[in-house]
Amino acid sequence: MAGFKFIYGCVTIHVMSGSRERFINMCHHRKICLEHVISGDEYLEAVISARNFRTACEIAKKTGNKIRIKKKKGIPVDKYRGMNVALIFEKTSTRTRCSFEVAAHDMGMGTTYLDPSGSQIGKKESIEDTARVLGRMFDGIEYRGFGQEIVEELAKYAGVPVWNGLTNEYHPTQMLADMLTIREHFGHLKGIKLVYMGDARYNMGNSLMIACAKLGMHFVACTSKNYFPNEELVETCKGYAKETGATITLTEDIESGTKDADVICTDVWVSMGEPDEVWEERIRELSPYKVTKKVMENAGEQAIFLHCLPAFHDLKTKIGKQIHDKFGLDDMEVTDEVFESPQSKVFDEAENRMHTIKAVMVATLGERE
Repeated sequence: MAGFKFIYGCVTIHVMSGSRERFINMCHHRKICLEHVISGDEYLEAVISARNFRTACEIAKKTGNKIRIKKKKGIPVDKYRGMNVALIFEKTSTRTRCSFEVAAHDMGMGTTYLDPSGSQIGKKESIEDTARVLGRMFDGIEYRGFGQEIVEELAKYAGVPVWNGLTNEYHPTQMLADMLTIREHFGHLKGIKLVYMGDARYNMGNSLMIACAKLGMHFVACTSKNYFPNEELVETCKGYAKETGATITLTEDIESGTKDADVICTDVWVSMGEPDEVWEERIRELSPYKVTKKVMENAGEQAIFLHCLPAFHDLKTKIGKQIHDKFGLDDMEVTDEVFESPQSKVFDEAENRMHTIKAVMVATLGERE
């Protein structure tokens, strides 16, 4: 195996669903060596030679398993060498920036990071002009910032793929990661009941409602009516839902809203770019919709918890400490008990940002042999 690692490379595979015992037996029968095997309640993890991965996929199909590469080692996948992408961040980020940078570098691309202090976008140079400049230098552009109209104008004039890393209104790359995480856990998406708690008026609430409506899932916005999604968007999503069998529910009732939910989601109560003064209002109106152990118990043992992060679940951040000093809170949108529980899949969700962004890049830049 050591020689295979050196010559061919190896991959760490994540095997879910189906009969894991039968998968192992068939691998041994086909002389596929499984190393460093870790067997959990819901998955099997092992290292195999990269040249055996396709055969392992064929075996998984026969045994009813789902299989994915968790991490590549020793094998180049830089099929996009010579390409470069621009990463525009008018709002700061950890997961989005790292996901795009690691995804691009893994695929052989160069990246250029542009923050507000590093470009003239929107200040001395219009969005239209910026798009036409960058489109002549880069093969793709990521934008994370404020109004949706900005990323759409970039896409209109750039002449290359433009990826929405987050706007005030939408967060599409997060949706891909969330849906992948849900499918990894439950094995399917259609019919899943997903409940979003908190401020459902902005990017996360909007995007989850759209994703659920288009994928045949049951979306519930469980919050004060002051924080329900935009009525026009709700009607649009109900139109999608008629075609897919999805449902859209807006409710202030926590018990009925979260009953038998498969997924409980939330996000911070104050979005990036909003003034600090809104904290007091949000805390007062949204505290009843905090994700607690009681909420998860009402959903049921099968329920998982998702959060796009960062989360205010303890006092280990500067803002968390400031909120504690001002309002006496140890947490906000989710308790530490839920965040650190086995039902929490937030770090699987965070990792999946990178995998799904790779998929977006391949889909938009074109697959290379």
